[in-house]
Amino acid sequence: MMAVQFPLDLTEELERTLPSYQLLIPSPVMFELEKIKKRSKGKHKIAASIALKIAKSPPFKLKEVELLKGEMVDDALLRISRVLCTNDRELRNRARERGISVVYLRQRRYLAVDGHLDI
Repeated sequence: MMAVQFPLDLTEELERTLPSYQLLIPSPVMFELEKIKKRSKGKHKIAASIALKIAKSPPFKLKEVELLKGEMVDDALLRISRVLCTNDRELRNRARERGISVVYLRQRRYLAVDGHLDI
């Protein structure tokens, strides 16, 4: 939802930062955004709606991912990712511990990479 919260063209920045990667949105992330949209009001509902619209448009593609028994969405992301885009501090730390490269928003204006990217 950072694309709505900060003055940033997320799609353009991701394509610049990750030119040789497919931009995939795991299905559990889409389900989370839909839940946020249904349960929230005001700016959170609007942010989730816009995030869903962005996620459903090119260059993003939906990736069907099944959660394993007892698995949370963050755990599934760590299981399937080589590169992960998130601003969630705890998830970023867990990804780094597993050697997963992390793309995150820096200074509310651009994306930074923590780790090695095969470009």
